Amino acid sequence: MLFDLRWIITLLFGCYGAVLSLLGAFATSAADRAKAGGVNVNLWAGLAMLVFAALMGGWALWRPLERPAQREDRS
Repeated sequence: MLFDLRWIITLLFGCYGAVLSLLGAFATSAADRAKAGGVNVNLWAGLAMLVFAALMGGWALWRPLERPAQREDRS
């Protein structure tokens, strides 16, 4: 199997997105939301990261890397 950087990006964004989403859902106070203008920034950023991770994972599954065809050396 060839090395595909898309899987590493998927894993990292998925982990960070899950952590931010959980923090935004369970550990954000009203004071934190008030500082951010009433928006739960951790939750929305985490969800965006999870969507991006899903897109990268889907791309890696849909278009996997292939080995280039071997050319014959005619020298």
